[in-house]
Amino acid sequence: QVQLVESGGGLVQPGGSLRLSCAASGGIFGFNSLAWYRQAPGKERAFVAGTNWVGGSAIYVDSVKGRFTCSGDKNTVYLQMESLKPEDTGVYYCAAARFGTAATTAGVEYWGKGILVTVSS
Repeated sequence: QVQLVESGGGLVQPGGSLRLSCAASGGIFGFNSLAWYRQAPGKERAFVAGTNWVGGSAIYVDSVKGRFTCSGDKNTVYLQMESLKPEDTGVYYCAAARFGTAATTAGVEYWGKGILVTVSS
């Protein structure tokens, strides 16, 4: 049974940093793609960052480029978040795809339960 477990969320002041982690288990050969999505209050869940391990490059939504770094391997993905802004607040979900890409909701096969990040003074 595939499980994605997020950790590392919490409350941080604007300008601060947080590191999210996601441990993925149950995939026999690991996952081709792991990603992070964010659901801000009152908004739909949206892609933030992710990578396909075949090829190895990470992609980001424009609003986090230069501030967030996505890294990891076929069973773990991290999201290092720097210079956090109040608009980064939301529930962050880990997403995984065994063969395709997790960079689109259509490609996501598995979701974590989500972890709350609050950026506020």
